[in-house]
Amino acid sequence: MKLAITESALERLQAVGANRYANLLLWYDIEGCGCGVNGVNRILFTNDMKDTYKKVDNNSDFCVWVPEQQMIFFAEEMTLERRGGLLRLKSASEMLNAFISPQSLLDFPEQIKS
Repeated sequence: MKLAITESALERLQAVGANRYANLLLWYDIEGCGCGVNGVNRILFTNDMKDTYKKVDNNSDFCVWVPEQQMIFFAEEMTLERRGGLLRLKSASEMLNAFISPQSLLDFPEQIKS
């Protein structure tokens, strides 16, 4: 799995959390979405690493991870880019999340906290 981070997206990531976090987590959030196949692709800052996380190749100084059981919800090759004040996660064939607020990078779901 690979994640290309555009220069403008990287600048935004660094402005939001580079001094506190060295890791980004790709997360398929199902909280409040009904069932396990209805969810939202997210990206989060984290320092809490688990043995079940797999490393994602990327072009930044951040280490990017994805929970092994959630890899199916992400494309093999993705791009994180900046559009205005928001970030968006996409692949060549689909938009995975078109509206990622930089503040949401710090909004951890309960599943991660436990």
